[in-house]
Amino acid sequence: MIFTETPLKGAYIIDIQPIADNRGFFTRAFCSREFEDAGLPFKMLQANMSHTEKKYTLRGMHYQTGNSAEIKLFRCIQGSLLDVIIDVRKGSETFGKYFKIELSSENNKMMYIPKGFAHGFLTIEDNTRAFYMVSENYSPHDNAVIRWNDPFFNIDWPTDNPILSEVDANFPDFINE
Repeated sequence: MIFTETPLKGAYIIDIQPIADNRGFFTRAFCSREFEDAGLPFKMLQANMSHTEKKYTLRGMHYQTGNSAEIKLFRCIQGSLLDVIIDVRKGSETFGKYFKIELSSENNKMMYIPKGFAHGFLTIEDNTRAFYMVSENYSPHDNAVIRWNDPFFNIDWPTDNPILSEVDANFPDFINE
């Protein structure tokens, strides 16, 4: 695996290194030793999968707070999506900044998202599936949301009219205190 740090400290793009032959390819999707060698220890407690039927469906921006703050290892396994993270770590030099990258079943890239980052994605193809592992069990009372079009973060999305859940559409503005 090749680990490339994003402009947001602690967040990484991970490229696989497939071994190919006439049948297709084989690659590691996760290897704890390689992650530890890269300085990214990761203990998976939960794995999740998301299937989204329609292009321009947006899920996010969500994160867990307190003792439920989680590390995510996120990949697209069918179709393609725009993956977006926001640094919400108070005191971080990149607080409030975002990073986005296209993840697809074709490019096989993964995103390593550390604790203290909000995360979301916008499908850019119909019938897109994402698979992700997290380091903590989900806690509904530690769940936090940033509205997708919050002016404080000013994320540049490729659509102004995504398909949204009611929660994601109506969350109030972020207040930086």
